[in-house]
Amino acid sequence: MVQEAKFQKHKCMKYSMINGLIFIVKILIQMSINKIKSTLKQYCLNLGFDMFHHGTQVAVESEYQYESDDDSKIWSKLDPEMENENKSNMDEKIEIKINNNTFVTKTQDIWEEYFNGDSIAKYVLRRVGDNKYQFLHKSCQEYYAAQKVVIDILSWKPNAITVDNQQFQQQFETHVQKLSINHKLLNEELGIIQFIAERIHDNNPIFVNLKSRLFRIIESSKNNENVSIAAANAITILNSANIDMDYQNWNNIKIPYAILDRAFLEGTNFSNANLDHVRFHQSCLTKVNFTNASMNDIYFGEYAHLEGHSAGLKGIQFSPDATKILSYSNDKTIRIWDASSRKQLYVLKGHSSMINAAEFSHDSSKIVSCSYETIRIWDVLSGQQIQVLKGHSDSVNSVEFSSDDSKIVSCSDDKTIRIWDVSSGRQIQLLSGHSSEVGAVKFSPDNSKIVSCSSDKSIRIWDVFSGTQLLLLEGHENVINGLQFIFNGLKIISYSNDNTIWIWDALTGQQLQLLEGHTDEIEGIQLSADGLNILSYSKDKTIRIWDLLSGKQLQVLEDSASAVSLSSDCSRVVSGSWGGIIRLWDVSSGKQIQVLEGHLNFISGVKFFPNESKILSCSYDSTIRIWDISLERKIQLTEEYLNVITVAQFSPDGSKIVSCSVDKTIRLWDVQSGKQIHVFKGHSSVLFSPDGSKVVSYSPDKTIRIWDVLSGKQLQLLEGHSDSIQEVFFSSDGSKIASYSLDKTIRIWDALSGKQLQLLEGHSDWVSKGQFSSDGSKLVSYSDDQTVRIWDTSSGRQIHLLDAVSNTQFLSDGHRIIFCSHNAITLWNILSNKQLQTFEERTESVYMIQLSPDDSKFVSCSYGNIIRVWDISSGKQICSYKISKSVNKIIFSPDGNTIAFCSYDETIELWDVLTGKQIQILKGHSKRIHEITFSLDGSKVISHALDKTIRIWDTSSGKQIQVLEGHNAYINCIDLSPDGSKLVSCSSDKTIRLWGSDNGKIVDVTETSVVDYIWKIGIQIGLSMKGSIWKNSNGLKDEQKMLVKQCGGTF
Repeated sequence: MVQEAKFQKHKCMKYSMINGLIFIVKILIQMSINKIKSTLKQYCLNLGFDMFHHGTQVAVESEYQYESDDDSKIWSKLDPEMENENKSNMDEKIEIKINNNTFVTKTQDIWEEYFNGDSIAKYVLRRVGDNKYQFLHKSCQEYYAAQKVVIDILSWKPNAITVDNQQFQQQFETHVQKLSINHKLLNEELGIIQFIAERIHDNNPIFVNLKSRLFRIIESSKNNENVSIAAANAITILNSANIDMDYQNWNNIKIPYAILDRAFLEGTNFSNANLDHVRFHQSCLTKVNFTNASMNDIYFGEYAHLEGHSAGLKGIQFSPDATKILSYSNDKTIRIWDASSRKQLYVLKGHSSMINAAEFSHDSSKIVSCSYETIRIWDVLSGQQIQVLKGHSDSVNSVEFSSDDSKIVSCSDDKTIRIWDVSSGRQIQLLSGHSSEVGAVKFSPDNSKIVSCSSDKSIRIWDVFSGTQLLLLEGHENVINGLQFIFNGLKIISYSNDNTIWIWDALTGQQLQLLEGHTDEIEGIQLSADGLNILSYSKDKTIRIWDLLSGKQLQVLEDSASAVSLSSDCSRVVSGSWGGIIRLWDVSSGKQIQVLEGHLNFISGVKFFPNESKILSCSYDSTIRIWDISLERKIQLTEEYLNVITVAQFSPDGSKIVSCSVDKTIRLWDVQSGKQIHVFKGHSSVLFSPDGSKVVSYSPDKTIRIWDVLSGKQLQLLEGHSDSIQEVFFSSDGSKIASYSLDKTIRIWDALSGKQLQLLEGHSDWVSKGQFSSDGSKLVSYSDDQTVRIWDTSSGRQIHLLDAVSNTQFLSDGHRIIFCSHNAITLWNILSNKQLQTFEERTESVYMIQLSPDDSKFVSCSYGNIIRVWDISSGKQICSYKISKSVNKIIFSPDGNTIAFCSYDETIELWDVLTGKQIQILKGHSKRIHEITFSLDGSKVISHALDKTIRIWDTSSGKQIQVLEGHNAYINCIDLSPDGSKLVSCSSDKTIRLWGSDNGKIVDVTETSVVDYIWKIGIQIGLSMKGSIWKNSNGLKDEQKMLVKQCGGTF
């Protein structure tokens, strides 16, 4: 018994020791938490990539050899610089100090040995069976797969510590084929692409070589077609990160299936490249060389445009049989196109005024159109005019065929409705009753009734056969814009400027339902194909979808729509905006599916093609475009700008640029690097303080904000105005800020404290101009009430009032103003409140005045197309000259000896001030010139126009020295740096470009100099191909070749 007791005691002690050892091991494991984390992370990396590679979301655990992916694994210094004339693929020189110790661990059952089943892993993975695991969310798998790809790319090291670029590239190329990025295309894994793209912009130094190595992978494909998957993935990732890939020497690269939607590829050489199946949707292909490139099944996302109209499009329509397209335009023509081939069949000419409406007959054999006073019927097969229907005495607003095509109904500004016989052209009925313009008319489905609406806020139902008014429907509180029969003619739906939609009983005239939700005027509706839903769009910048049976609002889409269309199954909506952008929406989720950009003016019509794989659009830019929507946009770019950039200007010292866009975002940029320094949100207008230390922003939100340029912090918020602020300006010493607003007041603020110093009230209309005197003691304001008021800034008291004034200009001394009053031009001293000079009266009304830089002269432009130059001190006319057109912009040269002006055409004229003789006519722009400016020394004129170009002219010879091309939409603003070395431009294409010359300053350029952009900021919008070369390229379809030619490419 004693022996047995000792044995049991010894056994217990042994077990206790074993349990103790196990406990100690467990503690040690817990103490190695970093090792556990690292192992779990490496496990997840491999698991995540394997799931991607095998296309599954469930993985079976297997044996792996794991290496730590801590920072020591990453190459510890910057790679050699690649040999490329463009430096966009270079990473910044960042010094990295990393410990190179590594460790290797092997494990067979990670879960049981390290992770205690699911205790740690449960935050990332979950069991779905024996030895099978699944990430809790696909984004987790995408993240770890992306990390695996990144680490795989970055962890490679050359076999020698010091190698030059060529040796580095040669060694790297032998390794690329083994990289995980070469295993499978990432095109269907947008999350993985996005995660890798974000690492390119990550400030963590371990990612410093990622961008350049992706460029190296692309370069590797020149010599090895077995790395084409890696190269395609690499260029897709770079594009997703919004990296400029312009002016690359990528001849012979192989990137089939790459996604280059919205890529910026200007000037890149793709000669002899394999570009099969590559997507170039909305890409910048300006000056790209595609010579001998293989381009089988490439995707542009749009088709050849329908060209022919010479003015803004008013509308488009498919024929009921879907074989033809009708378009009508402000060029007074209607055009018929073959819907399949997109060839123009006929041009229908005859209208002498702009066409208000046009539509097909129900059998597709005829077209009816209306204009001022006349209606015309056309034969679709021959393109010939069949009938001219005359009777209306004012503009005809709407026409419609009856369902049997035997009659036409029309309505007019003459307050009448008329019914016509199609075959004879005879007027059958004249319906009178409305007391104002009739805007719309519709036949009932059985053709027995007509419903009309008017500016008199009423709806009337008429009997077609007798012409008698059956019902008067009243209830809308403003102009009714349109209406329609619904539910087989039993009900009527109407919409109005009172923000409401009404449903009426067509038999009794009773109001059945009110659809409320819009907060501004409703501009249009569309009935769904099954008649159960309607779509409405409004000036409140929303599109709404309604259920007609219940009256419930089903969906709200936010867009400033000028045209909309609903798909036949009500699953999608296409909208065209006043900004020229087309958006495709998913109705059920309310999400935007695609954005299609390229039109340069507002969209006047959008339609789904009958098979709904394409969209037809027309615009006031005179073009008709066809868009492919069968493939959705795959890559969401890391976009810096989401809207049109309206202003870009240099700081007083030229070291920074401030820009603002219509999305109320202001950005500050470093001129040297092009890097964004600060973002200021909430306002849409901006200016620098005189010393450049502050930025002041303002907006229709009635507030002013003062920002510190160095820190980016908001210093002050200035509140007080009760309406939209129109402009702010500084006193010359920068101590005061003045602002004027639509509330008709001027306010003076302390620039340091933000305190309001004075409220200046008195104007009875909007203030449109203001300026401090040079010493800041006075302020002059000019208003649309045609008065100039002079104020004392210390007391806020009005000192003087000048009545019946227009075209006010302030002299630079801040003490004198010049203005037109009572058909005379007057010079006034605001300090003494005295008239200094009256310039000789003329019978022609003056519409523009411009002062010379030294204030010694001014030029006046009159409606009689006469320009006069005046001496300010003597009041005498120096010279005058008759011109053939009105002036849009006129400026003096810096020395005051030359004036330059542009009109509403494509030319600039230079005139000698002393002799009144024309010196030069500058010709080159192909569209109206928007702005002109002299260089600082007066030797050059810089202009930009609606042709999307900036041009530099020599004033002595009149020769065009440089054409700066690249913007893909209208240029909104240009600004010359204070030292004349650089030029900044911003555009509706959502980009800013900084331009510079290879020989120093912009002002010193010659015809042999090269002026090019230094950097570009923003995103690419719209497909552009101007100057691209496609010689001997193969694989393009005929229609794609036509599109290339239309966009400026050459074969």
